[in-house]
Amino acid sequence: MIFVSSCIESVARKLKCSTSDIYKRMKRVNLIDGYILKHYNTIHSESRETITEDIIGCLEEWERKEVA
Repeated sequence: MIFVSSCIESVARKLKCSTSDIYKRMKRVNLIDGYILKHYNTIHSESRETITEDIIGCLEEWERKEVA
């Protein structure tokens, strides 16, 4: 869960949002279990910048699909 927390913090910092807002957004679209934890073995070895950008892209796409 330390990795998940660090992902939430990195995304929040990049988007200039609170960590609680990012956590709620991620939970709403199941990004924590469905992406971060599911693909941990692949993504944890990437750079922090790459992980952050990938998660932001995924979050935004999953939120668009949720609305559609």
